[in-house]
Amino acid sequence: MKGGTKQVDAVVREAALTCDNGNPLPPGKMTFEEFLAWCDEDTWAEWVDGEVVVLTPAARKHQDVKGFLYSVIREFLYYKKTGRILDAPFLVRLPETLRRGREPDLLYVSNERIHLLKETYMDGAPDLIVEITSPESLARDRGERYVEYEAAGVREYWLIDPDRQQAEFYRLGKNGRYYTVAPDASGIYRSEVIPGFWLKIEWLFLDPPPAVIACLREMDLI
Repeated sequence: MKGGTKQVDAVVREAALTCDNGNPLPPGKMTFEEFLAWCDEDTWAEWVDGEVVVLTPAARKHQDVKGFLYSVIREFLYYKKTGRILDAPFLVRLPETLRRGREPDLLYVSNERIHLLKETYMDGAPDLIVEITSPESLARDRGERYVEYEAAGVREYWLIDPDRQQAEFYRLGKNGRYYTVAPDASGIYRSEVIPGFWLKIEWLFLDPPPAVIACLREMDLI
């Protein structure tokens, strides 16, 4: 398994070095500020303990789930105005002790924490992070990112797996640890950090995704 992981990492790094985007992968370690100066809006990468980690392109199923969730939460917030939803690429700088700059698929920031949003990154933990897994990111989303988001104080973490058609929802307990929250008997998950927001799990895996306006009507917003 370790050999396979190293081969994948090598392929990703080689692709980053040879792709003709005018922004070659820098050698060695760099500070977070240097990473910000190097990275641009067309570069999808993360900063991990001083090193650049290039992320692989997302599959269609991944994009469908992300696009649906972003749209339905954004429209919900248009009416409720409790915060903002942002999608990748937008960097999150986790607390300094973690030395991580992650690119979540989606992040929600409540009005109380809007001041943490900078022009090109968020300087601190969002209230909610959503990661939509791919075969390449599954171990990272369940392992490194789970531990980091928990340690950073991200209050809710949603882990959506389009390939397995599974959705897992975690909330931060008073002890600083994540615990699992299951959807109710009707297959509905109700968010704690986005007041009043809920979704049917089946919506996530419909192909094509459901119309956002129809979902909002079920929520009695329109």
